Amino acid sequence: MMPMIDDRWIEGWRGPLLAALIALLAGLPTLMTLGPLDRDESRFAQATAQMLETGDFVDIRFQDQPRHKKPVGIHWLQAAAVSLVSDVENRDIRPYRIPSLLGAMLAAAACAWGAGLAWGARTGVLAGAFLGVSFLLSSEAGIAKTDAMLCATVTVAMAVLSRFYVAHRERAPVPGRRYKLALWGAVALGVLIKGPIILMVVGLALLALGLWDRQWRWMKDIGWGWGVVLVALTVGPWAMAVTVRTDGAFWGTALGGDLFPKLVGGHERHGGLPGYYLLLSPLLLYPATLLLPAAAITGWTRRAEPAVRFALCWLIPTWLAFELFPTKLWHYTLPTFGAICWLMALSVSQPLTDLGRRVGAGLMIFGALLITILVGYGFSEFGGQADQVWAALTIGLALIGAGIAAFFLLGRETDAAVATALGFGLLTHMTFVFLLGGLGDLWTAPRLTQAIREAGLHPMEGRAPGAVTLAGYSEPSAVFLLGTDTRLGDGADAARAVAAGRVAVVDQSQQAQFDAAAAGLSIAPRPVTVVEGFNYSNGDPLHLSVYGPLSEETPR
Repeated sequence: MMPMIDDRWIEGWRGPLLAALIALLAGLPTLMTLGPLDRDESRFAQATAQMLETGDFVDIRFQDQPRHKKPVGIHWLQAAAVSLVSDVENRDIRPYRIPSLLGAMLAAAACAWGAGLAWGARTGVLAGAFLGVSFLLSSEAGIAKTDAMLCATVTVAMAVLSRFYVAHRERAPVPGRRYKLALWGAVALGVLIKGPIILMVVGLALLALGLWDRQWRWMKDIGWGWGVVLVALTVGPWAMAVTVRTDGAFWGTALGGDLFPKLVGGHERHGGLPGYYLLLSPLLLYPATLLLPAAAITGWTRRAEPAVRFALCWLIPTWLAFELFPTKLWHYTLPTFGAICWLMALSVSQPLTDLGRRVGAGLMIFGALLITILVGYGFSEFGGQADQVWAALTIGLALIGAGIAAFFLLGRETDAAVATALGFGLLTHMTFVFLLGGLGDLWTAPRLTQAIREAGLHPMEGRAPGAVTLAGYSEPSAVFLLGTDTRLGDGADAARAVAAGRVAVVDQSQQAQFDAAAAGLSIAPRPVTVVEGFNYSNGDPLHLSVYGPLSEETPR
């Protein structure tokens, strides 16, 4: 395995560092290339921007609406990043994504560290590389929301917890205070990032291990006493502050309006049947897809080994829980990916079965075909002549890389198959991101903002009085780019804004109402420019007319 790498390069801290650098390389194109995404990323970024504008770092709001869904942790991290490298007035999405990129790097490093302690540095680096390059984590690494950082906290916590379990099974000394601090520190940050998810992962793993081994005594050594105190001291001050600030409304909305509905139904139309994540796994774990069958076989045949058993108890209960929850989103199973990558990396250290090779080769081709379908659809619907090169490169790299990796795998050249999959997979994700960034119709808000700026009407630059009014187009990305004071309304609101000397943007769905209201106000505004695009949040085409303040020559 990895014969081209000298052991001296990956021993000790160097292995996790190498895994983190691989995750950096995989996630950086998404961070740098794509505009603000709708809807979650732009909502997170806008709420953080408002914290910086108002100095209120307790109550989470999107414009004047409470955003009581997730804890405040990611907003604090984003605010710190923006303060260090940018300005809130710039409305540049890239600084808001830095915590996610750092989270992906930490997740890959922790994955490599945990696997390395169990099975050696080479297996550790490979596990970290699989996680860092996986399509799902390398995408989340460049998106300004909670999931990459949640993956980091869970992976750190589980890697540390595994040391306590393995020490118990092997009758080795119990890990010291540094391990306990790392475990509970990760849990505390995980709660502050995304509430109970990290508690669910850790709790289900402990329950599964206890039931499987019928041994519970080792769990008392993980430092419950001061660990719970550390979590309370980390989360408690903000929890009390937001309770007072919102009269308890935060918890009512976060639990009753967000968490509980996801447990009983397909919340916000994000439903799916059990097996949803299993079907998606060849794409989301790509390019390590070729080792999924080998990982399953390794987990079963070596289940008596402490570290393998721990990985299974980390993976299976949480995965099943997400499969059973009615609400399903692609990224939900990301906290389990560290365990899968452990098993995939371990499988490379032993001869693969013929069944594992054949099924793995087939899944690799299947994953590449899924990428081809995604690219083909995106290019055919939204691409132009300038996007042909990136589309062809993405499809070519996916199919050629999968074909060569499958060929090596079937020929029992596992090391060559893994190296090919990782290299081509990394390049495929890069070209895929560059293709997405070039599909202009998908990036309506950035093009609209640029058109308003070129017309000399951007309110945040002091070039037009008052805020922009949006009629028929209300995506969070536009609010983030045009400013917190952006007004969302209908055609009549837009006509009144123009009559008052402000800028308005009117979608074709509100054009008739705008024209009627303008006639009633005895004005005849003409569009300064028109921006066309596609609203991928609801599937509607967009035809946005930009109206500036009335000039003396404009008929009234």
